[in-house]
Amino acid sequence: MSEKKRNKFTAQFKAKVALEAIRGDKTTNEIGQEFGVHPSQVGLWKREILENAPGIFETKRGPKPVDPSSDPEKLYTEIGRLKVQLDWLKKKSGLTCEAA
Repeated sequence: MSEKKRNKFTAQFKAKVALEAIRGDKTTNEIGQEFGVHPSQVGLWKREILENAPGIFETKRGPKPVDPSSDPEKLYTEIGRLKVQLDWLKKKSGLTCEAA
């Protein structure tokens, strides 16, 4: 006997099905037949989207947090370190290049 393979649905597909169920134009059985999923699964996705909907609007829309790696002091330190390494390599290789 062969085993039935489990379907894996994308988040976009789940949202589409759940929104269709929220609209209420069709029954969960009709939506399940249309999209090829079990009606109870449609109900689960609908409930999940309704429970998580308030979280979408809870986030504040201020300026984005600044990346800590872009701290100017750290960048200047890195530039200095790289300049010292470059000068050392030039000295070891015997090349003399004038810096601008």
